[in-house]
Amino acid sequence: MSYYEPLVYIVPPEEEGFILKTILQKRLMVSRKLLSRIKLTEQGITVNGVRQYINIKVQAGDRVEIRMEEEESEDILPQELPLYILHEDEHLLILAKESGIIVHPTHGHYVNTIANGVVHHWQQAGVTCRFRPVHRLDQETSGVLAIAKTPYVHQQISEQMIQHQVKKEYLALVWGNFDDAKGTVNEPIDRDPEQPHVRIVTPTGYNAVTHYEVMEQFKHAALVRIWLETGRTHQIRVHMRHLGHPLLGDKMYTLPEFEQHEWSAEVSGRLHRQALHAFRLGFVHPGTREWTDYEAPLPSDLSDLRIWLQETD
Repeated sequence: MSYYEPLVYIVPPEEEGFILKTILQKRLMVSRKLLSRIKLTEQGITVNGVRQYINIKVQAGDRVEIRMEEEESEDILPQELPLYILHEDEHLLILAKESGIIVHPTHGHYVNTIANGVVHHWQQAGVTCRFRPVHRLDQETSGVLAIAKTPYVHQQISEQMIQHQVKKEYLALVWGNFDDAKGTVNEPIDRDPEQPHVRIVTPTGYNAVTHYEVMEQFKHAALVRIWLETGRTHQIRVHMRHLGHPLLGDKMYTLPEFEQHEWSAEVSGRLHRQALHAFRLGFVHPGTREWTDYEAPLPSDLSDLRIWLQETD
């Protein structure tokens, strides 16, 4: 049985006499589900190199270690694909995702996904990991994508997301002129009963909060920085449409006044997807316990459109 590198905690003097389970859950922040899993393996939980039950009392200076078994994504076909790696360590792989590529294989779409490329990358590097993205990006959305290498890392970042501690920032090119340079959209979102794949603002929907700041205002459009408190499906696209500022290139959530404007045809010829880019992702790194930010530069299609918008002002 092979394990990932252990997570280590040295018991300080003030915690002498604590129950091992308390150390695991309150200091190493191991979830109940993960704790149930690792305590069944031979080297899952050790104190000073010896396997222990979680109800023992620890002493000052004890070296507590937890280990997880290595895993593979056996159902994902390895495929050599270009990956734009922003950062990689034993805990995480951070990518700059291109627009147009799906993150995970789906029914009828088993290759040409981020997962296929990552599994191949790890295979070539001799790394044994299961593909675990910690969040999602739509096929057309570009930007920072974080992939956990162990179930512990996935659990840690997922918990931060539940507690709204993960900072996700986006850049979007949207239609129209803003009256206010900053603002917040606090409107519930749910499925459109007539088109289940489409989301709408509705009083009976789920809580959704989006903040925005206009970075550049052009003649007919704006570059907007957006950050989220919640993570509803299509949240940014729905909320910006609700404001009257749909994303350029977004055919699902466009507005008639944009489609009818003579300028829209020029935009359609220059942009072939929604103008949304996840440019920054920040969270407490599960390995270092320090706050980390990862940024992906604006891709060429959006950068070129931005320059064109500046020149046509």
